[in-house]
Amino acid sequence: MGMNERIRKIRKEFDLTQQEFSRRIGTTANVLTNYETGRRNPSASVINNICKTFNINEKWLRDGEGEMFLPASSFSFDEFLQQHDADELEAAILRAYFELPTTQRKEVLSSLLQIANKCRSVSPDF
Repeated sequence: MGMNERIRKIRKEFDLTQQEFSRRIGTTANVLTNYETGRRNPSASVINNICKTFNINEKWLRDGEGEMFLPASSFSFDEFLQQHDADELEAAILRAYFELPTTQRKEVLSSLLQIANKCRSVSPDF
């Protein structure tokens, strides 16, 4: 299996479209298509973005050696909220948001973007 197939495997593992995956790694769907078909090789920075974004073992991505995923980190959402001085309301909003199914979270984000765009039309500095 080449790197192009491993990139596709990562995308499919997370059940993402090429558009969604490319956005998360900071490229375009057309460029991702070239990576997945083997027409182009990703730069070191793209490889780094893939590994950091999806917790992928870089050695596996580059050479197919080792496990696909790195060991899970000990991230604590509560510690994250505390480090960012989130008050009770902020913490409750964030928890409620992440408890929503992915499709509903996308709808919430879409609505928030519509609100932000309307605000920009009233106040361009927003």
